[in-house]
Amino acid sequence: MRWLTGWCTGAPRPGAPAAHRPPGVVAPIAARPLWTGPDPLWAVGDWRPEEIRLVTLRPGAAAVVTTGPTTPDPFEDTPATLRLAVLGHCGAGDAELAAGLAAARGGAVRQLTNWPGSYTAVLRSGTRSTVLLTDLAGARPVFHTPWGDGTAYATAALPLADLVGAPLDTGHLAARLACPEAPEALGTGTPYLGVRRVPPGHALAVRDGRPYVSGYDGPGADGAPGRGEAAAVRELTRALLESVRSRVRTSPAGSAPLPAGPAGRARLGVDLSYGTASATVALLAAAVPLAGGPAGPHPASHPVSHPAGPRLAVPAQAGPPPAGPAPALVPASATALGAARTGPVRTGSARSGAVKGSWARVAARPRSTPEPVAAVTFGETAGTGTPGAAVPATPTLAPTVPRLRHTVLTPGPDTLPYADLRTDPTAGRLTDEPGPELVTAAWAEARFGAGGTDHLTGHGARQVLDGHPARLADLVRAGRSRELLSPVAALAGADRAAAGVLAGALRTPLTVVRAAHRLARVRYADALDDTAVRLTLRRIPDGGGTAGARSADDLAWVVPGPAARWLSDEALSAVALRLRLAAREPAPGDNPGAYRARHALHRHARGFRTLVHATEQPGQRLHAPFLDNQVVRAARLLPDDVRLQPGARHALLHAVLAGAGRTDLPPDWGRAPRPDRTSATRAGLRLAADGLTELFDAPLLAEAGLIDLPAVRAALARAADPGTPLPPAALAGLAELVATELWLRRVHARRHGACWTGLPHPARPALSPSRLA
Repeated sequence: MRWLTGWCTGAPRPGAPAAHRPPGVVAPIAARPLWTGPDPLWAVGDWRPEEIRLVTLRPGAAAVVTTGPTTPDPFEDTPATLRLAVLGHCGAGDAELAAGLAAARGGAVRQLTNWPGSYTAVLRSGTRSTVLLTDLAGARPVFHTPWGDGTAYATAALPLADLVGAPLDTGHLAARLACPEAPEALGTGTPYLGVRRVPPGHALAVRDGRPYVSGYDGPGADGAPGRGEAAAVRELTRALLESVRSRVRTSPAGSAPLPAGPAGRARLGVDLSYGTASATVALLAAAVPLAGGPAGPHPASHPVSHPAGPRLAVPAQAGPPPAGPAPALVPASATALGAARTGPVRTGSARSGAVKGSWARVAARPRSTPEPVAAVTFGETAGTGTPGAAVPATPTLAPTVPRLRHTVLTPGPDTLPYADLRTDPTAGRLTDEPGPELVTAAWAEARFGAGGTDHLTGHGARQVLDGHPARLADLVRAGRSRELLSPVAALAGADRAAAGVLAGALRTPLTVVRAAHRLARVRYADALDDTAVRLTLRRIPDGGGTAGARSADDLAWVVPGPAARWLSDEALSAVALRLRLAAREPAPGDNPGAYRARHALHRHARGFRTLVHATEQPGQRLHAPFLDNQVVRAARLLPDDVRLQPGARHALLHAVLAGAGRTDLPPDWGRAPRPDRTSATRAGLRLAADGLTELFDAPLLAEAGLIDLPAVRAALARAADPGTPLPPAALAGLAELVATELWLRRVHARRHGACWTGLPHPARPALSPSRLA
């Protein structure tokens, strides 16, 4: 885990014990000081040199930009000194960083969030003021807690809890399980009592030791989404192409070059596991010229030409994929770009074992039945392409000629969900927060292990681009009810095929339209009170029924999560109280659909962060370009009626690729049905049945009064029985519960003070049911 931390001190607070003031001997373990003094800042963990950018501006001198860990500036800061630290992947050049610091001096901190990439910006003014900026999605959060005479901050919550000896907050854990997307229930809390989270799109300013949180980017900051579909798609194309390009090309001008991959792993990788979003990232990345000299041709391969895109060399191996353990990837040069395809392969299709035909079709047909898994690497062919050439300013894919290298990974029992439960549950990685990603960490770790040193994924595309069902209410509020016809007709068509003519032609349209109108006119406070009553009475949707029924259930300000049905009465009552208290606060300024979609994105970004903590290999970086600030901002310009059209995400990605010069995609690109992962999940539950029984023999969740233990045990038994039908939300809810229990075991197994030196040894954090309130 990589994180930033520091603190800002102020005047001693009245009555503050001297023992609570930060002693000079306290410091994070294995940290690099970025600046020192009374308000220090450290980078902790596995940071690459090019991921640390520092800018210093002193009166009467030009800005000084440095890259990589350096010796802290020996000059003493004055009230007029400005410092900027940008940590993570940032596509800005040195001149842009200097200009951003100059703009931030006048208060325009939003300027520091406009660069491509995913990073955390820390601005220090003088000696007693520090500002940290979160991203819009929430993949790079900021946390803070009172400490001594000031405030300690970090980009991870666990080190702060370790610093102050914070106990676990079971009330927050109950809210995460009951309403994981509801900020009214979660607030700004964390699983650690007293450690607060800065909401996405906000800045934490610490002045004289006191924290102040304010938004730097409102929903309308980029203008109304009425600029038109064409302009919005152009902006989305530019933003996404720039985000991908900044990761594929060498580092920005004036900074250190990106490192080459280790032996056996490509420097760059692309994930083809999740469908059209990751395929889009792959196609964009494949056409960006890579740094360094051209690579030699791959043996035993033949070229395949494509009229409007790169030529690809596909391995000339035939027959089904070999069985047995996965062979190692072919060692790639520093210019190689690797793509790890871990989704199942449809036998006989363009993605079958031999990977025949067009690689565009390989990427375009990503869904199939659960069998072998493929990993490929490709780079520039000798004598073609323009390595290191400047990419045109217009969003046109540069002409490159990649080659493809293909190997096969065969998933086994050790990569099924819940695989960690067959060994020692506490032996896994301890993430900053719990999340269902922990139960699938073994499979994800194996998948990313076959990827590149810099591995690009399509995470976040669905949440950034799709039209959340609650957006139907926004159309009603805007007086555009006629535009409900197309999405409602698509739902009706799906239900007609699955549940009959009566459900599709009559029940679904009436149910969805009525729910949209109800959400459009209901008061926010009344909606929260209604949800509180439903939680108390255990009226929780199970995710069953038709597509129309599920969409109607989602048309609400707050929707209970899939694990809520197994929480204890005490836990549900505590969450209901939080909702009733939140109902007294002012209503949000935006429409319910935009509000729900934004917080669904925040939840997914939290999950991606947990996935990174649980699965990222040493020296590797997992990238999600769709979660970058500039892509999120561009997607906000899309009109609601465009988002809500059937197949909108695939159409938008198709338009992005066409705008970037890729016009040879198959007509049915992105239209294949989603794969059913239920069978793999239930197989993992069956194999881990003994481990689950032991895990829930005396679970910490029950000790804290959070769950109805007999109901959870019965649900696990039903889920492990392949002959017992389950509601669609049951597996998701059980994953939340099992992951939270795993996380609690790992937190209690760790040694206090593992993040810091010079700390006293307070009492061990406790889990108490009395904290639910």
